[in-house]
Amino acid sequence: MTEPAYLDYNATTPIAPEVVDAMLPYLREHYGNPSSGHLYGKRAAEGILRARGEVADLIGADADEILFTGCATEANNLAIRGVARALRDKGRHVITSAVEHPSVTMPFKRLEEEGWAVTELPVDEFGQVRPADLQQALRPDTTLVSVMHANNEVGTIQPVTELARIAHAHGALFHTDAAQSAGKISVVVDDLGVDLLTLAGHKFYAPKGVGALYVRSGTPILPLLAGAGHERGLRPGTENTPHIIAIGAAARLSREGLQRHAVHLIRLRDRLHRRLAEVIPELVLNGHPEARLPNTLNVSFPKVSGAALLEAAAADVAASTGSACHTEGDTPSGVLGAMGATAAQARGAVRLSIGIMTSEDDVDRAAAGLVTACSNV
Repeated sequence: MTEPAYLDYNATTPIAPEVVDAMLPYLREHYGNPSSGHLYGKRAAEGILRARGEVADLIGADADEILFTGCATEANNLAIRGVARALRDKGRHVITSAVEHPSVTMPFKRLEEEGWAVTELPVDEFGQVRPADLQQALRPDTTLVSVMHANNEVGTIQPVTELARIAHAHGALFHTDAAQSAGKISVVVDDLGVDLLTLAGHKFYAPKGVGALYVRSGTPILPLLAGAGHERGLRPGTENTPHIIAIGAAARLSREGLQRHAVHLIRLRDRLHRRLAEVIPELVLNGHPEARLPNTLNVSFPKVSGAALLEAAAADVAASTGSACHTEGDTPSGVLGAMGATAAQARGAVRLSIGIMTSEDDVDRAAAGLVTACSNV
């Protein structure tokens, strides 16, 4: 029996073969502690330095503005709670959006429990924050705004450049979670105008267990953990050298193939949409029709549960109804609810996300399996 077509790249990606090759010497030969002064430590430290530069090049940053973390969740927590704590004497009002990943919403909830005032911005029917809503929400004591770059469920890209400009005009810092966008579309920190930006290695063909946080030079931020002076004293703990090497290699591959990969992703995403819509005219596209990730197709099937549909089509396609970090089950997506989707639309939603290793055969097989399942469930 052949394995189903993998269309869950927004949950995680396979590790690129070139990334595995880059990691292996640091698992076998270059095992020294990067903080050690001898040859073994220096070799590891040199590898980390190269990787820091490669990640910086992906987003147009300086190498010393990149901090390595264990994952995007850690990076988001460090950005949000670290900045809020550093600026707590200036103000205790922070702002986020209604469609964030749990690794953003939960740190804001923690801040709220600790006495901060939190404003959650609504979104329009496409999942975008309205700049006018941010303008209205800002207060003299606002210190931080955090709005994701691209949504992990529907793929909608936020107007981050405009949002950051508005925040800065009111004296607030701006953080964006770019876990889903980095490696798929151009992400340049100066173009976006952000002060902090989160990356997740396993979303662009590096292993799970490594992330990065861009912190613009001069940004006030405090560490969450106490320890030694690793990562400018903001993330103590011996560096995970093989995984850092991996995210560096993945960043280089993503930067070099960005335009070519985007063409491939859009072509297959749109082919998949056509295959489904031709047979199921009631199919509803969720998210922005244009300002969205090139690899993400979130659609609602009529008169069916998305979870039941995927279970019925499991032999042909591996996908999800939403974020892998939300509670599993047949619970409608909170993102779609924030967008104003009906209960039936939210319940019938399926997220289909493709990658650079996806083929036309994968797309066609997945579409056929979903169409058959839709008529049988």
